Amino acid sequence: MRGLRYILMLSAAFQATAATSYDQALALYSKTDYAGAIAILRTLPETAQSLELMGRAYLMNAEFRKASDALEKTVAKAPQNSMAWTWLGRAYGRRAETAFALSALPLAGKTRDSFEKAVQLDPGNREALNDLFEFYIEAPGMIGGGHDKARKLLPLIAKNDPAEAEFALARLAEETKEHKKAEEHLREAVARAPMEVGRVLDLASFLARRGRLDESEKAFLQAEKMAPSSPKILFSRAEVLIKANRDLANARNLLKKYLAAPNLTPDDPPRSEALKLLRKAQGA
Repeated sequence: MRGLRYILMLSAAFQATAATSYDQALALYSKTDYAGAIAILRTLPETAQSLELMGRAYLMNAEFRKASDALEKTVAKAPQNSMAWTWLGRAYGRRAETAFALSALPLAGKTRDSFEKAVQLDPGNREALNDLFEFYIEAPGMIGGGHDKARKLLPLIAKNDPAEAEFALARLAEETKEHKKAEEHLREAVARAPMEVGRVLDLASFLARRGRLDESEKAFLQAEKMAPSSPKILFSRAEVLIKANRDLANARNLLKKYLAAPNLTPDDPPRSEALKLLRKAQGA
């Protein structure tokens, strides 16, 4: 009995240590120290929880194959976890974007299947709904995309987030060159969620795409007043300038500030994306 008691004590101590280490990894992930989080997670038992966080960290660190490998293990252990399927779809999607054509097609199919599975498991999963909507908008019909499929998601999106539904309607309108209608929906999204700086950034980006750069700049100034320290604004302004091939020196400066920002979170674009934009602005 003493031996059994000792084994149980050791097991409890190990579990407590693992829990503490997971919390440390999660804290590092939340501070965008993805490499640090991965280093800790690799020492832990492969539970669904630790594997999901590892997959997310690999994805944010632009290690897309390792991300999908970890997340495939996650959904094998927790097949009912809607967010795990969402992250797996994102990992497949990033692999598809960076793969050769022959490899990209099956990866795109896996992206679609993962997002559809996530929504099937939890129709209230806003992130999965938005990702699936974007897939349907952007992907050709031969791999399961299509505007009709995207429209069928609108009632679910509206039920979960009315402002996001307006953004989705704007995306559809812009795809069909109904630019006035797209702008109306984007302004309605701002009205429905007046405290969400992302809605103003969506409008600013749209105005820039239409060549209305002065109006776009006013929208960015509005966003800055709403959230003066938001790194998203730096990234979004730089992206707009680079796409317009305008004031590239300012775009580079904005991206350098973004990369040095101490308050980045996993909800902000990864540093790898900012570095890619910076290289483009530098003509690399």
